[in-house]
Amino acid sequence: GLFALRLRNTGIQQIRCPCVHLCRVGDRLITFQYFNFLKRMYVTQCNKDLSQQAKPKSNSTVSPFHELQQLDQERKVVCKISPISPVHQSWSETSSRNELRETKSAAETEDSLTPVGAESKEDRQWKEMKLRLDDLPGILARLSKIKLTALVVSTASAGFAMAPVPFELTCFLLASLGTGLASCAANSINQFFEVPFDSNMNRTKNRPLVRGQISPLLAVCFAACCGIPGIVLLTLGVNPLTGALGALNIFLYTCCYTPLKRMSIANTWVGAVVGAIPPVMGWTAATGSLDAGALLLGGILYSWQFPHFNALSWGLREDYSRGGYCMMSVTHPGLCRRVALRHCLALIGLSTVAPVLDITTWTFPIISLPINLYISYLGFRFYRDADRSSSRKLFFCSLWHLPMLLLVMFTCKKSVLEKEDKGDLLGESHDRAMEIRLP
Repeated sequence: GLFALRLRNTGIQQIRCPCVHLCRVGDRLITFQYFNFLKRMYVTQCNKDLSQQAKPKSNSTVSPFHELQQLDQERKVVCKISPISPVHQSWSETSSRNELRETKSAAETEDSLTPVGAESKEDRQWKEMKLRLDDLPGILARLSKIKLTALVVSTASAGFAMAPVPFELTCFLLASLGTGLASCAANSINQFFEVPFDSNMNRTKNRPLVRGQISPLLAVCFAACCGIPGIVLLTLGVNPLTGALGALNIFLYTCCYTPLKRMSIANTWVGAVVGAIPPVMGWTAATGSLDAGALLLGGILYSWQFPHFNALSWGLREDYSRGGYCMMSVTHPGLCRRVALRHCLALIGLSTVAPVLDITTWTFPIISLPINLYISYLGFRFYRDADRSSSRKLFFCSLWHLPMLLLVMFTCKKSVLEKEDKGDLLGESHDRAMEIRLP
């Protein structure tokens, strides 16, 4: 099975073969096994050349529109499947139902991941805002900040109750109603002006005007329908002094405090004046005059608002920064903590002044001392630690501190009979002195 071939030429000679190409350099013997080796190399080289050829073009992919149509058809098919009775259910039937649920959930996820352009035209069209009458009371309650209004009315009622005059129910109801209407008007106008800023804050982004639940025209009309009757009621039904204080409070809150929130930290002091006026209105509604007792009640409410609001704003610094509000907790954090502690201590001094002005007995500063010392301690913790935990404790303490302080003040109030007796004694002593001086 072997044969030999000798090439005598010294140059390169080629022997053409239908399968292989043979080359010879010098003297060399070629056997049959060498032919097979060359053949395998040739076949391998040919296969490599064939594998490098371009592959045929694949079919065009289905457009997303056709995929959506096919998905809708699959949905229709799934919806047309008759339900299986739960009495005779085998393991295969339950597995098939699980597969159907998986396919349905997959279809829902694909629908959620569809591009924006695939949405229907009805979803992208403008829709008219519809206001139902059932939702209107709740919307107006949130527009008027009903919780803050209730706090304002309660402080005005406390001022009325602390006045050294006999209690009149009609005057009390008219004063409370007029104060509440004035507060609703001020809060509504405040929200009307702060719509673009409230939309950037997490705390206020769900307000009715921000969400579009009520039109700005309706909000202004509601504020006018509350403010005008409220001031008229306080002026004609109570007395002109109380009506003037109510109008002043609306002006300070809407025209001074609201724009100052984006201009200067002085807004906190102006807001404290706004919060101090309602108990003064209650006192003037009962007495018709602006006495030292009215100023003392206003001073207590004025000082109480600083630990209350500064502790609240400390946890909302990010929100106030996004809204563009200039608050002490954002721009002057050290001053914010110092002012809160300062006015916590001021509450102790103001409670001590009450019996000096003959408004309460001397038991009031003694009984109120523990709660005043406790809020002062929390104010010191807030000043020292300057964290969210201490500010939260101070804020929640302020929520129950004010009602407790006003209740203790009312229980230690000097009665009208004691003051009348004291006045009679002073009058008698004055008459005796006049008789002695006469010849």
